[in-house]
Amino acid sequence: MLAIPPFVKGKFIVFLQRRKVPSNLHPFYLKWLRYYLDFCEKYRFPHSQPASLPPFLRKLQEKRQSPAQQQQAREAISLYYQILVSEAPASIASSPQEMLTVDKRPGEPAPPSESPLDVDFKPIGASPQVAPPCGASTQPNPHLPRMNLPQGISWKAEYARLMEEIQLRHYSPKTLRTYKHWVRNYQTFTRSPEPKVLSTEHVKQFLTYLAVDQKVSASTQNQAFNALLFFHRHVLGKEFGKVEGVVRAKRKPYIPVVLSREEIDAILKHLSPPFDLVVKLLYGCGLRLFECLQLRIHCFNLDAEVLTVHDGKGGKDRTVPLPTTILPELRAHFESLKDLHQRDLDRGYAGVFLVNALEKKYPNAAKDFIWQWFFPAVQLTRVPSTGELRRYHIHETQVQKAIKGAVWKARICKRASAHTFRHSFASHLLQANFDIRTIQELLGHSDVKTTMIYTHTVKSVTVKEAKSPLDF
Repeated sequence: MLAIPPFVKGKFIVFLQRRKVPSNLHPFYLKWLRYYLDFCEKYRFPHSQPASLPPFLRKLQEKRQSPAQQQQAREAISLYYQILVSEAPASIASSPQEMLTVDKRPGEPAPPSESPLDVDFKPIGASPQVAPPCGASTQPNPHLPRMNLPQGISWKAEYARLMEEIQLRHYSPKTLRTYKHWVRNYQTFTRSPEPKVLSTEHVKQFLTYLAVDQKVSASTQNQAFNALLFFHRHVLGKEFGKVEGVVRAKRKPYIPVVLSREEIDAILKHLSPPFDLVVKLLYGCGLRLFECLQLRIHCFNLDAEVLTVHDGKGGKDRTVPLPTTILPELRAHFESLKDLHQRDLDRGYAGVFLVNALEKKYPNAAKDFIWQWFFPAVQLTRVPSTGELRRYHIHETQVQKAIKGAVWKARICKRASAHTFRHSFASHLLQANFDIRTIQELLGHSDVKTTMIYTHTVKSVTVKEAKSPLDF
């Protein structure tokens, strides 16, 4: 985090006092100014132009800052702009040093020029009213294409179209959040130009920036590539073209973390209901966390000892065998869910949340027992638009925190998470000599190459000496 130059900090505090900003708010205003200057340096925005403020506020929104904090940040940066304007008339093309020149006593040498642009800042695209600082490079940013076009254009319509295209293809909400995240970063990097002028060259520069400057992993860069491919093709209506000459992040082989059976039992001892049952299903059935939490009553067939996973990753369904050892625990959990469901009905609740337009097709499904969550949330959720009370499943962060605490209490020196139990499921089956195709079906992988990663997590027990199968 870049610090505010002392000279600028003093000017800013004096300006706050003139504007009669309460002294107890000064540290907060200074904090927002420091964040803003750091943001401009990181994303190559000219700190002296008001067009840099909207992208900064969007970044605060992404960081989940409250509306009050965003408003306070807006006020702080607006005061900073007023300093620049008040110190140099807009009609004079003065440099930032001239704008922030302090009065000096006669005979004293002028203080060293020190403005927010002089301390390790390399602004680009400075406006005609504000010249770049002395000694600063006037060459364009090598990662940003030259664009003599208006900046700061709103992309509100493009974001709305992105949401429509995602929902049209029934992609998950997580995919929408991820794609919006990368489009926002792309918009910030290109300084919000008119979307119709964007081309493959902009994408190449952005991906190179991620790999070279940000040093992101190969998977992160590929994720950004897929998001921008979708944005250009389906939102902007442009063919992406072939992207060549992009510096790609080097993809490293990944070997998943696997827990032993003793370590899993140690973790289960430190988990309380219903989190212990969640982990038993994650490990016993090889489920992803969201697949486990989105299970409903009708997914279980206790008589056949089969669990059906609906709408897994990629919208695919699959069946997995239920562990026989936890069947009594599952039946007891079913009885508790019946009692909870009856109490909810007595309270007059509107039912559980259903996917898509299922409630329109089956109006009473939300209150039917078979559609209730297998892991319901503790409290009901009030829908703001209708005021109805509905039931949601327990949030994934609750499970993650419980697992993290149990791993710490069990003193396990591995980087274990909820997905580690799925890795352990596959590795233990492979260790028990189950064939890789069976494991692929149980995990729901589309390609066996994905499942082959687990061959690196178990010991090789093959016979080294070559023999003919006739001799077995």
